Amino acid sequence: MRYLPHTDVDVQQMLDTIGVSCVDELFSWVPEECRLKRPLDLPAAKSEAELLAFLGGLAKQNTAISACDSFLGGGAYNHFIPAVIDQLVSRSEFYTAYTPYQPEISQGTLQAIFEFQTLICQLTGMDVANASMYDGASACAEAVLLTVRAGKKRHKVLLSQALPPQYRQTVATYCRYLDVELINIPQLDGVTDQTELKTLLDDQVAAVVVGYPNYFGQIEDLANIGELTHAVGARLVAAVTEPLALALFKSPGDLGADVVVGEGQSFGIPLSYGGPGIGFFAVRKKDMRVLPGRLVGETVDQDGKRGFVLTLATREQHIRREKATSNICSNQGMCILMVSIYLALHGKQGLRKLAEVNYAKAAYARDKIRQLDGFSVAFAGASFNEFVVTCPEPVVTLKQRLEQQGILAGVDLAQDYADLENGLLICVTEQNSREQIDRLVIALAGGEV
Repeated sequence: MRYLPHTDVDVQQMLDTIGVSCVDELFSWVPEECRLKRPLDLPAAKSEAELLAFLGGLAKQNTAISACDSFLGGGAYNHFIPAVIDQLVSRSEFYTAYTPYQPEISQGTLQAIFEFQTLICQLTGMDVANASMYDGASACAEAVLLTVRAGKKRHKVLLSQALPPQYRQTVATYCRYLDVELINIPQLDGVTDQTELKTLLDDQVAAVVVGYPNYFGQIEDLANIGELTHAVGARLVAAVTEPLALALFKSPGDLGADVVVGEGQSFGIPLSYGGPGIGFFAVRKKDMRVLPGRLVGETVDQDGKRGFVLTLATREQHIRREKATSNICSNQGMCILMVSIYLALHGKQGLRKLAEVNYAKAAYARDKIRQLDGFSVAFAGASFNEFVVTCPEPVVTLKQRLEQQGILAGVDLAQDYADLENGLLICVTEQNSREQIDRLVIALAGGEV
């Protein structure tokens, strides 16, 4: 079947109606030098059967994560997803979990968002959480904009070098044409260099942004960084790429963070070639009115029954328009629902137990690799399910060798960190069995598995 259903007769009838002789006349206003004088460089049309066969061939070139021993991390994590999540979000009432433009008749959508906000507040230790950030990187950039707005005339933002490179790049993109000076804080032994931080802090700094855990899997000293930051009147932003760690370590809110943002992909959302993600964004009450996105609140109706309302929607599509705090407009309702179901299924104790399993498996792998000749663990501090290994050979070569044995060894850090030339970021989750970890260790040592 043709994609365009119009026959030649249909097209001619339309042209006759508007008074032109051919389709080309519709583009007569386009300057001659701007027109393409040749056919588009596209392959010949295919039938539906041919197209499906072609796409199937492309699909076979991909490798499913389940077909490998994967130790990839760096912001996207291979966690187990209970089947009930897919079953529930596939129900017809959730197919259009889109923007609640008429919130009073969208009670199901609003409740799902409200539950998500509540769970994020409990996890981060913050007062208020919103919904509908695109991903952790965009949430981090939005947090920087919030601190600059709230900081009045302050125009400096300090970014830890141990933040994920993609987060720093996204912040730079957002601030490219704004009066915001982005300053890098070097990392020292895998965490933010607090000595250098002290020298950079002054009364022009609006925010300090650090990871928790950071890109290397290390646990930053948020409490001390927060004290230094608050001493000059700036805000501390904690960016969380692996939120499962918050079930085990003290929450950023309890450690003094003013804004907590991050990526919720770990909670029931598949890797899916890197997207979609689900950014979360939580603040103190004092910053509630400058929060981007939408905020759902709970109330009662005239009969005293529980109900939900769209309390705040500072988006360009709503009434604030040019005064909007963000132009992020797509509702992440489906992803929000998946995260909420995942967290509710595990509960507080189940989530902590899962975090403990991740921590223990990573510790086992780290200790085994540390014993290999030529290998060393790069950083000494506490970490969660990721750690950096210094390798005796170029990481590119090592990864290629292990990939031939069905092992995705980790992330090559040299592409983003020149001082970590032979650094390999390894991630271990509950999906990695002891047998997989042992195979990784054997393969790193040069053996065949």
